[in-house]
Amino acid sequence: MNDKRLPVKSHLLELRSRLTWSVLVVIACTAVSFIFHQPILSVLMSPAEGFSEMPTGKPIYTDLTEFIGVAIRVSLLGGVILSFPFILFQVVRFISPGLSGQEKKYLYLLIPGALTAFFLGGMFGYKIIFPPAVKFLLSFGADVATPYIRIGNYTSLMVTLLFWMGLVFETPIVAFFLSKIGVVTPDFMARNRRYAIVVAFIIGAVITPTFDPVNQALVALPVIVMYEIGILLARVGYSGDKSKLGLNTDEQ
Repeated sequence: MNDKRLPVKSHLLELRSRLTWSVLVVIACTAVSFIFHQPILSVLMSPAEGFSEMPTGKPIYTDLTEFIGVAIRVSLLGGVILSFPFILFQVVRFISPGLSGQEKKYLYLLIPGALTAFFLGGMFGYKIIFPPAVKFLLSFGADVATPYIRIGNYTSLMVTLLFWMGLVFETPIVAFFLSKIGVVTPDFMARNRRYAIVVAFIIGAVITPTFDPVNQALVALPVIVMYEIGILLARVGYSGDKSKLGLNTDEQ
């Protein structure tokens, strides 16, 4: 740990400064996203090919202010995504004084990996999970009722899925860094693999907008895979120093 200590007031002032700049950048990026909210919504609609079979050919809105609310929500999402590198950098800068020089080095090196992992997670949800989920939801009651999908409901499901899948794909990066600074060991993660599998299916049930076990498994499977990759990266990050936490590394 860094021996250089700052007063609590200095930490609070620095936190306020970084939060202020982060909020300002998010607002600016949100404004830019709002200008292009229609193309963004078109991209979000692309996985729902089933809309072409609906009477209107596109989702609807039933409240006078619903669409403007959707546009603002989607613009905010775009603003957060565009400003995410800046926000992540501010977080790293805030916590870095409490780390050693070597730990800072790894933290900065992992920033591009964290951004890439979040993007890949979002793309996985966009390309792999959401299309079959939408198809299932549109066809499940088609013989009984005609689906008129509200755009607010659709975008909420899409945004939620993309966000959580992005976080799930951060698991290997987090595992590597925590093992590098000695917070966890790969053997600890391996011993708790069965709990991770249970949590993966719970996450799948929470994230997936359907009760279809196939779609839930599509979410749970990458969570499990990310956890296994996290174990492998933790072994690399721990550098063979298994005695640091005083755990019995032979236990499986």
